[in-house]
Amino acid sequence: MPGVSIVIVAAGSGRRMGRGDKLFLDVGGLPLIGHTWQRFDQLPETSEIIIVTRDDARPQFKELAKRIGTGKPWRLEAGGEERQDSVWNGVNATAADSGLVAIQDGARSCTPRSAIQAVLSAARETGAAVLARRVGDTLKRGDGQLQIVGTIDRENVWAVQTPQVFRREIILAALAKVRDEGLSITDDTAACEALGQAVKLIECDMPNPKATTPADLPYIESLLAGELSAPRAEQLE
Repeated sequence: MPGVSIVIVAAGSGRRMGRGDKLFLDVGGLPLIGHTWQRFDQLPETSEIIIVTRDDARPQFKELAKRIGTGKPWRLEAGGEERQDSVWNGVNATAADSGLVAIQDGARSCTPRSAIQAVLSAARETGAAVLARRVGDTLKRGDGQLQIVGTIDRENVWAVQTPQVFRREIILAALAKVRDEGLSITDDTAACEALGQAVKLIECDMPNPKATTPADLPYIESLLAGELSAPRAEQLE
């Protein structure tokens, strides 16, 4: 079976965190990005890991690789001006014979293995798949004065997460179309939408948070601590 290339997007500055580079904040004894990297390094399906980052962070990643004891081939690629540019760089750096490319937020460090494997399986079958959760909160539309102007029907509304997984040729074609047409996207499934490629939603009913603000860190640390205290078989779920 063709391998799975993992592209970890880690080129942002994390300004909303307000505490320096959020990816290297200590969470449970390891930088946040270290947990993400380790999770995919230990995934049996992984054939290689591409980390897209800023040039000034390269020394930190090289040191981190020694700390976590990487087992899968990995390399660093330069980030771009926008997230979509970083993803383009990362996907183009993957092995030409990769069957799938899985794109993961560097700050999303708790993705359950069973969820990762479910979205990989779906992408093999359909060409493109993404982890997502149903939106449970009531959604409101506001105006420039912070006044509610309407309610959004939440039926069939999903919040997408990562990993977002694609056959390599599909995501390359989708990202190329975005670049050719000068489109601005905030996630990779939007590139597939531009191409007319269907993307399968895989419901993730387990916690899969992304660290965005300082308030997210205690929750993420508690999830990681729970994994460490669980029996090995449970950790892999």
